[in-house]
Amino acid sequence: MSDRDSPYVPDLSGAAPLPEEEGLASIAEQVSRVPTEPGCYLWKDAAGGVIYVGKAKNLRARMRQYVTLQDERDKIPLMMQVVRGFDYVVVGNEHEALVLERNLIEQYHPYFNVDYKDDKSYPFIAITESDAYPAIKYTRERHRKGTRYFGPYTDAKAARETINQLRKAVPICIGTCAEWKRVKRYLDSHPDDIAVANLVLAERGRPCFDSHVGRGPGACCGAITTAEYGRNVRQVEQFLEGRRSAIIGDLREQMAEAAAELEFERAGRIKHRIEVLEGLDDRQQVVFSSDVSLDVVGFYREETISAACVFVVREGRVIRSSEFVLNKGADVSETELVEGFLKRYYGETADIGAEVDVACDLPDAQLLSEWLSGRRGRACHIHRPQRGEKSHLLSMAADNAHHALNRYMVRTGYADDRTNQALLQLESALALDAPPMRIECFDISTLHGAFTVASMVVFTNGMPDKGQYRRFKIRTELDEANDFVSMQEVLGRRYGPKNMADTRFAAAPPDLLVVDGGKPQLTAAMQQLAQLGLDIPVCGLAKSDEEVFVPWDDTPVVLPSGSPSLYLIKQVRDESHRFAITFHRELRTKAQSVSVLDEVDGVGPKRKRAIMRHFGSMRRLRAASVDDIAQVKGVPEAVAQEVWRTLRAAEAEEAGE
Repeated sequence: MSDRDSPYVPDLSGAAPLPEEEGLASIAEQVSRVPTEPGCYLWKDAAGGVIYVGKAKNLRARMRQYVTLQDERDKIPLMMQVVRGFDYVVVGNEHEALVLERNLIEQYHPYFNVDYKDDKSYPFIAITESDAYPAIKYTRERHRKGTRYFGPYTDAKAARETINQLRKAVPICIGTCAEWKRVKRYLDSHPDDIAVANLVLAERGRPCFDSHVGRGPGACCGAITTAEYGRNVRQVEQFLEGRRSAIIGDLREQMAEAAAELEFERAGRIKHRIEVLEGLDDRQQVVFSSDVSLDVVGFYREETISAACVFVVREGRVIRSSEFVLNKGADVSETELVEGFLKRYYGETADIGAEVDVACDLPDAQLLSEWLSGRRGRACHIHRPQRGEKSHLLSMAADNAHHALNRYMVRTGYADDRTNQALLQLESALALDAPPMRIECFDISTLHGAFTVASMVVFTNGMPDKGQYRRFKIRTELDEANDFVSMQEVLGRRYGPKNMADTRFAAAPPDLLVVDGGKPQLTAAMQQLAQLGLDIPVCGLAKSDEEVFVPWDDTPVVLPSGSPSLYLIKQVRDESHRFAITFHRELRTKAQSVSVLDEVDGVGPKRKRAIMRHFGSMRRLRAASVDDIAQVKGVPEAVAQEVWRTLRAAEAEEAGE
């Protein structure tokens, strides 16, 4: 095993052929000889690159699910197209398998595993605990033995500001100080002098600039003993852990002690440190009335990319929030996304709360809780809040993840790149003459043939063009739902000579016509276009298996799961469905409003208009009392009572249905 300089990306263009039958049989035969013990497995491609790492309680049973495609995750069929071999590592138990899996993912960055999108290193605040005089430093280094790391921070400026403010409150050496480095080299080469380090350094050392201005403790010139310095280090660690009340209480005791000994100058310095810490504390948002310690992790997913936001809550306050962009989205299950992120994030940080809140139940929650407890040194469990303050904070974290993902997509042009890929992939998959720069999609919405409507949505250059959206009332009298007839009518109206000449529509036909449905809807569209004498590329998208039906092949086209093309065409289909449903409900609500008031004795067209103008909507009218209805100008109390009774009767009838 060797580290890779950059994440490996296999060829997933769709051109890679399925393995030969002998290849499949060979892999299956090899899997049948894998032991049934716990461990980790590494799927590899033809070039020997690791494309996926997983763990299992029973290696053979778990790997057999991949070979036989019994794993129901959408990415597995695509992944197994490029698998040509595997490795596995046997361990003693599930806990060891979890730790090894995290290490292997960090080493290889497999394409199909959840990982940070850009694979950059995030900054940490580190304390070099193994040194005689531990220093604080801002770093992006790989974790070193003997150093404790707090973070990660996604805002580098905030991490540096935290160090600067903290050193004003608690004197501690900083790792970039040249004199501290000199002291470290000396003590590392003279370990016997550590017991009397302050005496030795008082003779040999020279003060750094920070010690002159009071930000450094003077370790470089023997002004502080290792025991006193250790107390400062513990206070810094308590602050970074979120235990603010403990450090402030300790400083208050020191201030009182200094005042009692009439050392008012020292007491004044300690008082200033307390004010600095309280100022930092006041910046944090108070979330809970109790001193809870937890991490709240919210997610927002797009089709092939997602973001996570971590709220670090200590002593009832959000002391830090961090945002991360991940390389997987809706193309993996929610549980896989959450588990993958938790392993990566908590594999790097030592700052772990007593509880980790997520929005879904995890299959390996117990195993992950044990792993987190071991890293924390105290109990930690994974929880899914259903209501209350924790649930509200989880929603806030998800909202922040949404904004973080939007910022990333705008900053990197990610959406534009994927749109261009999607258009080119659709051109190839659907055998078009050019990329479909204008896509029109139609959907039918009806209720047993009543209030039948159709929607037309337009995507220009891969983006919704809402100014071109249109909606149609189906004029054909229908006794029952008939999507075939309805689709023919709306296409006949849209692509008829009158509308094709209308400047409010596009003068030229679209590059691609999409109908919501399978083969019947596609057939109806083709027949209607043939009657109009139009040659427009057309396809149908079925909801069940996301299969794309085309006129020139009885076998539907299956776009790769997670591909930009599938995401775009689903977005077009879903938008047309939403637009049709909205119009259909609007017509039903309007019709119900009119029909209910028409049944009331004493309510004619004039009073009906006055009532609807007064309340503005049927929902408000239904919620009104008799006195409220009687306030409408021109409506007597007797008529108001009759309106109220009729509305109640209509509600009872609807409830019975």
